[in-house]
Amino acid sequence: MTYTVGEVAKLLNVAPSTLRYYESEGLLLEVERTESGRRCYSERDVEACRVIECLKESGLSIKDIRDFMEMVQQGDATLAGRLALFEERRAAVLAEIERLQETLSVLDFKRWYYGTALAAGTEDAVKDLAETEIPPEHQAARKRLKHG
Repeated sequence: MTYTVGEVAKLLNVAPSTLRYYESEGLLLEVERTESGRRCYSERDVEACRVIECLKESGLSIKDIRDFMEMVQQGDATLAGRLALFEERRAAVLAEIERLQETLSVLDFKRWYYGTALAAGTEDAVKDLAETEIPPEHQAARKRLKHG
């Protein structure tokens, strides 16, 4: 099966110009064209676009994605390098998830804090609570705010 640029853009939830940019930057190689010159994406092209989007979402630069796509073109001799890249990206994403989880815990604590203050009609009801008076799920976030 083949797809138009619009169909692939819709599948990936990106603008058609993004796909053209990928091609102009050398991320997508040899996208076929119809006789009239319209791009004609194969299943393999769509899969490559999904990998590009994944790498981009993981924080990899366009230059590094291009380097990866060049490794793919070089074949089996680059398997170890490609695996290393995905292992490094995975570690970076896990670290970002951990950082975001900490941010979320502070947001949740502050939601609880201000919600409790609002229900009591004053912030005085919560600002000097002992640690044991804070719900257990918010204690770590409060400690992080108080002690860095």
